[in-house]
Amino acid sequence: MASWIDYTVNGIIIGNIYALLAVGLALIFGVSRLINFAHGSVYVVGAYAGFLAVTKLGTPLPLTIVIVVVVGALLGLGIERFGLRPLQGYAHIAPLLATIGIGFVLDQLVQLSFSPDPRALPSSLLDTRFQIGNGTIGALDLLIAGIGLISAGLLYYFLRYTRLGWAVRATAQDRDAAQQMGVDVDAVHRVVFAIASGLGAVAGLLVGMYYNYIDPAMSFQATLKGVVAQVVGGVGNVPGAIAGSLLLGLVESYGIALFGTSYRNLFAFILLVVVLVLRPNGLFASRRQTPPEPMTGTFIAPSRPIVIPPKALVGAAIVAAMVPLVFPHPYVMQTLINSWLYALLGLSLTLIAGTVGLISLGHAALLAIGGYTSALLALNLGVPVALAMLSAGLFTALLGTVLVFPSFRLRGHYFSIATLAIGEIVSLVILNWETLTRGPIGVSGIPSLSLFGFELDTDRSVYWFTLAVMVVLAALQFRLLGSHLGRVLRAVRDDDVAARSYGIRLDRYKALAFAVGSFAAGVSGAITAHIYSYINHETFNAQLSILALTIVILGGMGNVTGAIVGSVLLVGLPEVFRVAAEYRVLIYGLVLLLLVRFRPQGIMGTV
Repeated sequence: MASWIDYTVNGIIIGNIYALLAVGLALIFGVSRLINFAHGSVYVVGAYAGFLAVTKLGTPLPLTIVIVVVVGALLGLGIERFGLRPLQGYAHIAPLLATIGIGFVLDQLVQLSFSPDPRALPSSLLDTRFQIGNGTIGALDLLIAGIGLISAGLLYYFLRYTRLGWAVRATAQDRDAAQQMGVDVDAVHRVVFAIASGLGAVAGLLVGMYYNYIDPAMSFQATLKGVVAQVVGGVGNVPGAIAGSLLLGLVESYGIALFGTSYRNLFAFILLVVVLVLRPNGLFASRRQTPPEPMTGTFIAPSRPIVIPPKALVGAAIVAAMVPLVFPHPYVMQTLINSWLYALLGLSLTLIAGTVGLISLGHAALLAIGGYTSALLALNLGVPVALAMLSAGLFTALLGTVLVFPSFRLRGHYFSIATLAIGEIVSLVILNWETLTRGPIGVSGIPSLSLFGFELDTDRSVYWFTLAVMVVLAALQFRLLGSHLGRVLRAVRDDDVAARSYGIRLDRYKALAFAVGSFAAGVSGAITAHIYSYINHETFNAQLSILALTIVILGGMGNVTGAIVGSVLLVGLPEVFRVAAEYRVLIYGLVLLLLVRFRPQGIMGTV
């Protein structure tokens, strides 16, 4: 009984920390209709600001909290002014992508400043625990609960009884009407971002103190937990965000008690997907509340795509095939092999996101499914490698579509959040299903590439094989997009309501496009597994999903040639400048930000 009391206390305390994140996200969504994926990065900055204040300045805890709040608020003001305000009037997905890029930049700057190594964030509170029945509660637990309650009370007072709070509520209800009534909407946005970021920064400090541990890479999980809590409670609903956070904290704590620490995040993401599919408004939203805003899920900017004649494309393929004969250096070969593999991923996502308008943020899961399927078929069942890779592509198409199918009824960033959660679920299942996937150990000794009994054991042979697969799948995609089916898919993207009125079965065509795209991603993952002969649950991480999205935006959404060009530029060029290897993620984030701001149609233009 004592342990369950302790788990309940732990769940409530962690829920309070999640509430600081989720309330900030709810405020931002309320006035901006934006899921702020940079919120976790503000959380990390807050943790490291607290670390510097404690270890370098020796500040007492109250002053440390004030410093962290100020740093977070100033950072939030900067994000709103320079990262998001210039995107007013852009497609709804544009600021969402910008927050992803901002998060990449902030995370990398923290890592470059403090190194990737974790650090201890000591707490100045006494390590004292008080008896509650058969359980205990610590001084830090009480502090976190107190900060959570005080923050909720102050926020309630601000929104309910102050003129600026009324302006925030008015803007959240109807931005245009509030502006016509004289509300300074830009000032409201500044205040909301400052408050939300201050709360997020404090959450980072408290987590660091609670676990005596901070890490530059912890932003992604923090963002996900805040998003999960907010969606569960009701997007944009502040009381719902608090309730959802407490529920999430308890679900995680009880999940650890029943199944162990490795299952902690799995239950959170399963809860998210179930809520999104069954009750998108959130568990604590009013039943009379209107459904989620039907925002377009695409990022299509008006443009005239660059059309390359078929003969020129064939010539380019021939030139690419001649590269090993002209530049036989192994390093050049390996760099281009990686480019062709990422081009397969780009082809997959440009069909799903650019042609159909389904922005997937969990695309790395498809690589993982393909890689593990091919590796296990070849290792455990002795299936020939070529047949294993083909089977991996087909299985990825089937499983990926089945997993995502319930989410097809969602729109805009709701679908993006669902795919992000599904991607994390796949990764956690791979981690925990040890009897099949070998868990954290990973799969080693994967047979090398071979084709019809011929071993592809040289750089040249691997290069030609990956190039050939990429060219064949690109040609098939060209054929698909030029057909009647391609026109139907673009109709679904441009206006799904009009498409449905013409008798188009939206789910059927979305599933078909997702299956074709998933096949390409599965094949890419399978080839990767056989080239490197080892994979684990971290081989295909969430950063790959963001990289894939950056590739297709760089090349041009829905543009097959653009996906290949974007892959070569974004994967190949950083390899040329090896001295900048540690800045690679920073480069990806800056490229994404610049593209969203100045060239949203991509290099080759959208189709």
